[in-house]
Amino acid sequence: MKKLLIGCLLGLGVSVSILPACSNADGKKSEEMAQRYEIEKRMKDSLRLDSFERAEAAKNALEEKQAREEAAAVQSSSYSSSSSQAQYASDNDYTAADNDYQYPVVEKKKGWSDAAKGTAIGGAVGAGVGALIDKDKRARGAIIGAAIGGGSGYAIGRKRDRQSGRVQK
Repeated sequence: MKKLLIGCLLGLGVSVSILPACSNADGKKSEEMAQRYEIEKRMKDSLRLDSFERAEAAKNALEEKQAREEAAAVQSSSYSSSSSQAQYASDNDYTAADNDYQYPVVEKKKGWSDAAKGTAIGGAVGAGVGALIDKDKRARGAIIGAAIGGGSGYAIGRKRDRQSGRVQK
């Protein structure tokens, strides 16, 4: 053990003493490398800033879209009173009062919630991993793994549902 430790320390000392010998005697290359590094750093910073600006613009657009949808939903939920007072002509043509009727907006189904997706995925993965771990009784391992994976997947999915506003806190 002592020999290994001494060998590692000697190897480290040799490599530290060799590194300065490998440096360029020419100062131009080191300056050039520093300039390249600085340019590369500025480019990365500008790309990061640009991505933040794009994300902010997308967020603002989404908020505006949601506000318009809410306004449309409120407007469509209040039916026009003139539609209930429809008048028919003698030849069964509709009058102008009937054209004011606004059809109710039917909300589309939203599909699986993130909690349901997390439970399904977590349960399936947990069952597979549990069966692989418990080689003596694979069914027992699969059941335990599915329970743990399903529970943790539900917790993660429920958190995402709360963040997205699908479920109230």
